[in-house]
Amino acid sequence: MWIALVLFYGICKGIREIGKKEALKTSSTFEVLLIYSAISFLFVLPDFKNAMGLEAKYYGYIGIKSSVIFLAWIFSFIAIKKLPISLYGVLDLSRVLFASFSGLIILHETMNLLQWAGLALVCIGLISLKFSKKNSCESSESAQKPQTLFVILAFASCALNGISGLLDKILMRQINSSQLQFWYMLFIVLLYTAYSIITKQNIRIVKTLKNPWVWLISILFVISDRTLFIANGMEGSRITVMTMLKQSGTLVTILAGKFIYKEEGILHKLICAAIIVTGILFGVLFK
Repeated sequence: MWIALVLFYGICKGIREIGKKEALKTSSTFEVLLIYSAISFLFVLPDFKNAMGLEAKYYGYIGIKSSVIFLAWIFSFIAIKKLPISLYGVLDLSRVLFASFSGLIILHETMNLLQWAGLALVCIGLISLKFSKKNSCESSESAQKPQTLFVILAFASCALNGISGLLDKILMRQINSSQLQFWYMLFIVLLYTAYSIITKQNIRIVKTLKNPWVWLISILFVISDRTLFIANGMEGSRITVMTMLKQSGTLVTILAGKFIYKEEGILHKLICAAIIVTGILFGVLFK
């Protein structure tokens, strides 16, 4: 069951990435982040009764998770706005590396020889993406200017999301999914509100609320996050395997790049993604 829930999360995540890119066409990064967070919190607000009764220390832990996600979302929204969605989707697979190593080092999870081979394939796929991207860009003068900053931001977002996934696994041993989702969403809204006020961001609330993509990604976010929290709380679930399964949404972003955004170099990205997914399958099938 937890495997099915994480697969569902991955597909929703892929659709959300498309929604984010569309939402950012008419609204700024912080407009989408703030309104997206606020709408998502409103959806979980009716569950507040089930969220009560936490020990004081867990508010601090959830606050740390919220701060991590606060930065991760900023980095990912900026990256997804500037990068081709198919490229961003493949880069996002690097989460497997960050979360797998955190699971091994901090949670003392173990991996057998075939799982290590799978992790090696993930690395090879990511490295191949770099060389394939260079080769496919040789004919375009504008493409020769690598968007290094946005690639770095995408990787930084993946690293932070890996930390968040680790915190989810630890927290779900002691609290329930309603408590985690309610409080971390509340903290996220407060963080983005405070940041917007301090930096004097121009937030066009009415216009952003009329953006249907913001509503779509908010709904998908609440649904998919709840399924992920439930999966984290199930006996036998493992962060290394879960992180691999989450990346099932990459195929969604690559296909969107091909058929919706008419991006080039899709074959290179599909090959790299296939190598990475093969590595992911090694991690899942031989757990």
